[in-house]
Amino acid sequence: MTMRIVILAVICLSLASCKPKEKESSAPEKIASTEKAVKLIKTATEVPSTAEKLYTVVDGDKVDNNTLNGWRTWRALACERCHGAQQEGLVGPSLVNSLKVLSKDDFKKTVLNGRMEKGMPNFGGSKQVIDNIDYLYAYLKGRSDGNIKPGRLQAIEQ
Repeated sequence: MTMRIVILAVICLSLASCKPKEKESSAPEKIASTEKAVKLIKTATEVPSTAEKLYTVVDGDKVDNNTLNGWRTWRALACERCHGAQQEGLVGPSLVNSLKVLSKDDFKKTVLNGRMEKGMPNFGGSKQVIDNIDYLYAYLKGRSDGNIKPGRLQAIEQ
């Protein structure tokens, strides 16, 4: 959501600095430009639809099965040893903060390839990580968004 707001601000500033081709534009053109700007703003601030959601959470500790698998992967690999039990950092960085700006692709590269110069091992050889990398990202993104509470999780009851 923060990234969308930043993009929206850049677009608005770019539009504000544009100069018309003609000396003065007519009122209908101004209205059309305003309508386009309003559409851009609405698009940039819309909440993703259910189909686009990374995770589903109820009451902060009940999650969909995929996100639960991400949490289980987190626990099985003992990631809390470096990133803390609440993902707020120890010797490794806070993932609650990092996932606010880190893209999914960058997250995957970091986990799978590691960052040895910073002490982050690579998990590209772990079948569990490879099979659950998207779900691990969803779990950590939910923590970063503040929607998933720290601690033990359970599946949403069907």
